Amino acid sequence: MLKVDNLTFEVNEEGRKRCLVDHISFQVEDGEMLVITGPNGGGKSTLAKVLAGIEKEDSGEIFLDQENITEYDIDHRANAGIGYAFQQPPRFKGMTVKRMLSLAAGKELTEEESCRLLSSVGLCSADYMNRQMDGTLSGGEMKRLEIATVLAKEHKVSIFDEPEAGIDLWSFSMLIKRFEEIHQEKKECLILISHQERIIRMADKIMVIEDGKVKQYGKSEDVLPSLFQQEKCQKCVTGMEGGVC
Repeated sequence: MLKVDNLTFEVNEEGRKRCLVDHISFQVEDGEMLVITGPNGGGKSTLAKVLAGIEKEDSGEIFLDQENITEYDIDHRANAGIGYAFQQPPRFKGMTVKRMLSLAAGKELTEEESCRLLSSVGLCSADYMNRQMDGTLSGGEMKRLEIATVLAKEHKVSIFDEPEAGIDLWSFSMLIKRFEEIHQEKKECLILISHQERIIRMADKIMVIEDGKVKQYGKSEDVLPSLFQQEKCQKCVTGMEGGVC
């Protein structure tokens, strides 16, 4: 179970403080899926990075299974059971895909295990196993490999920042199936940041963040009606399809 209490993160822009995460509180029970959505630039990815320990909160507390992990750095939070997939994955020249997956899993993976992971994100193991995680891979390929690194190990909480971005429809369908499987297993908390209606409708809870603040938060059946009514009203203004903002 993940509990976040009054979390705040500020940055200094040209001598003025700007609150990117503004006193946010929420809770995700074991086996629950929380989908975080809202306008671009609203603070969703920043919140995810604070939870993973990439950014350091200014105030508030984070509890994982009733253990206060607020002072843990990124390594300690990962060891405690928090997995995180970047929206824009980093590249590693000289690191092969197989080696990266083994490091993510915390053990040396067999070819069969690596193949299964790659297949789960729509990649052929024969084509990718010995590829380097560098500029020779496209953004979509890197995104799928990043997601595979999180799937390589069981976590208490897995955070995926816009997993649908940069991948084709077939791979997206495979990811949806994998998220559904994880959700049905009820072994870990899932937090997905997404604009995709199909992902949002999978959620147990939905949180809408705008300007660093929680605008809506609650059970899916309570938030969905107003959320997609708002989306229909805004679509002609934003020009975006398949999203809520």
